[in-house]
Amino acid sequence: MTTLSIAFFDAKPYDREFFNRTNADGYGFDIRYFETRLTPDSAALAIGCDAVCVFVNDSVNADVIGSLSKLGVKLIALRCAGYNNVDLSAAYRTINVVRVPEYSPFAVAEHAVALILSLNRKTHKAYARTRDGNFSIGGLMGFDMAGKTAGVIGSGRIGRIAAKILRGFEMNVLIFDPLPNPAFASETGVRYASLDEIYAQSDIISLHCPLNRDTYHLINAGSIAKMKDGVMIINTGRGGLIDAKALIDALKTSKIGAAGLDVYEEESEYFFEDFSTQVLEDDVLARLLTFSNVLLTSHQGFFTREALTNIAKTTLDSVRAFVSGAALKNEICYRCGDGVCRKKKSGRCF
Repeated sequence: MTTLSIAFFDAKPYDREFFNRTNADGYGFDIRYFETRLTPDSAALAIGCDAVCVFVNDSVNADVIGSLSKLGVKLIALRCAGYNNVDLSAAYRTINVVRVPEYSPFAVAEHAVALILSLNRKTHKAYARTRDGNFSIGGLMGFDMAGKTAGVIGSGRIGRIAAKILRGFEMNVLIFDPLPNPAFASETGVRYASLDEIYAQSDIISLHCPLNRDTYHLINAGSIAKMKDGVMIINTGRGGLIDAKALIDALKTSKIGAAGLDVYEEESEYFFEDFSTQVLEDDVLARLLTFSNVLLTSHQGFFTREALTNIAKTTLDSVRAFVSGAALKNEICYRCGDGVCRKKKSGRCF
């Protein structure tokens, strides 16, 4: 029997380490690693492969899908939860697409709270000061989180864990989701609320929702105007959830008091790469980095040993299920354009 081959794009050393270790544990696939990202130009590298494995900054548009299909690729395996970089309508009836819906919700939720704590108590500034022998504490004042209100947008697994952590700080937690979870609210003491209520009452707003037509630029000039003065915004979801130019305007007027960003709308040009010796040509990103009350990390929320282990295992499990003809429980519903079919709540809606 021929060993199934996987073309692995945008491969980093840590990807190779965790996928090789997992693959050696009974999977035995032929994984061909490529440092380049998947683009219309690099798609030809998948020749002779049955599947491709891609990440958040790989382009899986109609042209790429057409090229992969001509090469005989039958499966696109995303080693991430988000899939906004995939043209699902082009993939429909052409190539199966699977993702990793849950790798470590704790990793992302904990990173979001780390951003909150750092921005509030300004530990990143204090670290830089003391390294230079400056032990003054002027300008480092924060606030007690206990008794304040946090708004969590999205109550998937990540959002629920973030809400539970914030409740542990004795915060009042408001949560928005188009599909509320009354049992979770009852268990934890959070309260489901409208977006407008979250905007009006929250001292901290943390985004944990997918990027789609309904959530694109959810945080914009209009929604920011409804928020408390000095609100803190945290985004560990997808960059497109925030209109970055509107965010900059609000930071300049102190309408937004602080922003913790693990993602950026145009991050594909920069994130995961080293540009320390070059000039940033992205004016918006460069402007964000000038604010002392903005803490920007390079999409590292997922980056824990547990998460990378789960990503590798879930991805290779999906490939093995595809090979065996078993149901693909992590397949994206093409018609809904959602990871979980809105009609059946699992699987496809057709």
